[in-house]
Formats: sequence, C-alpha cells, structure tokens
Amino acid sequence: MKEKNNNGKEILKLLQENYELNTAQDLSSAIKNMFKDALQEMMNAEFDNSMGYSKYDKKVEKTNYRNGSTKKNLKSEFGEFEFETPRDRKGEFESDKPNKKWYTDVTEFNLRGNKLYLSPILDGFNGEIISYNISKSANLEQIKDMLDKAFNNRNLEGLIFHSDQGWQYQHNSYQSRLKEKGIKQSMSRKGNSMDNGMMENFFGILKTEMFYDQEEQYESIDDLTKAIEDYINYYNYDRIKVKLKGLSPVNYRLQSLNQ
Repeated sequence: MKEKNNNGKEILKLLQENYELNTAQDLSSAIKNMFKDALQEMMNAEFDNSMGYSKYDKKVEKTNYRNGSTKKNLKSEFGEFEFETPRDRKGEFESDKPNKKWYTDVTEFNLRGNKLYLSPILDGFNGEIISYNISKSANLEQIKDMLDKAFNNRNLEGLIFHSDQGWQYQHNSYQSRLKEKGIKQSMSRKGNSMDNGMMENFFGILKTEMFYDQEEQYESIDDLTKAIEDYINYYNYDRIKVKLKGLSPVNYRLQSLNQ
C-alpha cells in the first residue's frame, strides 16, 4: 500500500510540474493527455510489429550533454539532423521573457467522421497562442502558414522552438525556416509527451471547454472552425490564470513589458 501511495504522489508531482491544475476538470484533462502519447506509442509499435517493419525506420543516437540538454542525431526518411532534447524539463523550458521559448504540435478534432487539424504555436512565457492554422488535412502547407504568421515582423534570434518528433518537424523545409530566423530546434524524447507538456495542456483545456461532450452544437466543420477561432481569441485575451496573477496571457505580457 505504501508503494502505491508513493507512485500516486510521483504522478501528481509530474502533473503539477507540467500542467496548470486549477480545477478537478483540469486534473482530469491533464491525466488524459499524460497517457495519450504513451498509448499511441504502444499502438504504433503493435502496428509496426504486425506489419514487420517500422514506418519511418528511424534511429536516435545520443552523442553528448550540453547546457542541461541531450544533443542527439535523428536518422529518418528525411535524412539525418541534430536537435536538442531536455534533460531537465522544468529548467529547460521555463521562460522569463516573451519569444524565448515556443512550443508547437498538431491536434485532431473528429466531428462525426469529419476531421479538422489545429496547428498552433504557444509562447512558454505566458501560454499565449502566437499563431495557428486550422486545416482539413495535416500537411506542410498548414505548418508553413503557421510559421509565416508567427515570424512576421519578429526578431527571433536565439529562440528555442520545441515540438515532438513528428514528420513535419523533421522535414527540410521546416528546419530551413527555423535556421533562417536563427531559431534553435528542440524536440521531445521519443514517447515522452511530458516534454511538450505546455502544448498538451493547452489542447486539453481547449477540447474540454469547447469540444468534448459538446459536439452536437456544431452542425458542420465550418461551425467548429469558427468556434476554435473564437476560443483561441478568448483564451488569449479574456481567460484569466492564477499562474499569471489573475490576468489573461495577453494582458500578462503587456504588463510585463511596462515594468
């Protein structure tokens, strides 16, 4: 019994370090997201084993440690490239100023068999959504549009940009865009969704507050698209957070710039 209690405390500690837990609903959403990627990895592995091959046939090799991160080389169908993964999630990804550390990922909405894909960029300083694209298919054009909006008139030299190891983020066109802006690419350790906890937390809040158990109010994909756009605007400008001293992400950023 003592061992089970200790395991529960460790899980709660991980959740508190990586997710914003203000309500019981936040806790439920965080638990779902914590195990989502782990389950997906198991399903992918089962699929690959049953087919007798690995979809991407990729191998990650550890090379050294530097500045609290593990530097790795990723060999994939897109070639070999170098990226950083965090050794200490909390120390590596906390940000004390805007536009120093960004996160990105793609999440799927399934509305009665019709799918939408949301690809946003989140600022690690205040959780603000910097830019996003909503598309009926997850493709490179979606990522390009998201980057175009985010990069417009911003000096991002030295920014750390974090994602998982999705195929979009391994693609040469994506990596070239980051290099052109002087951005350092960072990627999660394989199968470790907690490395991208801030992004997963946002997806959990978004879907819990405007999608889960509310699908019937959206008559079409266009209705859902408009609702996602409205929610992101609300999230940035009006949704207050205890962590941000009772301010919304945008108001917290503006206040910090005036200090």
